Amino acid sequence: MNSAQLQVGPLNAWYGQAQALFDVSFQVSAGELVVLQGLNGAGKSSLLMSIMGIGPRATGRVEWTGQDMASWPAHRRAQAGLGFVAEDRRLFTGLSVRENLWIAARGESKVAMAQQFERVITLFPVLAQLLERPASQMSGGEQQMLAIARTLMTSPRLLLLDEPCEGIAPVLVQALNGALLQLRREGLGLLVAEQNKLLVVHADRVLRMAGGRLVKVP
Repeated sequence: MNSAQLQVGPLNAWYGQAQALFDVSFQVSAGELVVLQGLNGAGKSSLLMSIMGIGPRATGRVEWTGQDMASWPAHRRAQAGLGFVAEDRRLFTGLSVRENLWIAARGESKVAMAQQFERVITLFPVLAQLLERPASQMSGGEQQMLAIARTLMTSPRLLLLDEPCEGIAPVLVQALNGALLQLRREGLGLLVAEQNKLLVVHADRVLRMAGGRLVKVP
């Protein structure tokens, strides 16, 4: 088994008595871009949150690098190498770009964390010009880049993204897609809920969801 591989399923999830996911099964390998598609309410966000250990009550297999982490809390999954960027970004809006990045930094030493900081700034050069700007004064696209960059400061091996291109300017969508494809080339696994064709055309696989299930395309 690949040392950085996610195996999911069959996975089920509920919000109270309402079932949100039904026997969802798939896998993501290192350096692979897997895109989730489906209408609003199809279950994409519920799936990403269930993998991360937040949101709905989930049962079933969630295996990471050969370890069953279905019972692990979210922080342990993050420590193991999963990075999640929610649709609402969850930035510290009163803090600057620099502060948002450093508050998430994790590494073996200050030197290692500084190297990671330089790496994410190189990946998102727009942020290099905004380091002292409060997150609240950034555009939606700039905030999205910051949310992804902040998650990258935790040195994940698999990145889960919920609608990263939704509602942002086309020029920033292009820059964001370019950064994600660079991360894939570097070996990072990517599981992305996204409708934007710029990213979908580069996907290794597209998984379509409807009614909390993965559906086969004829």
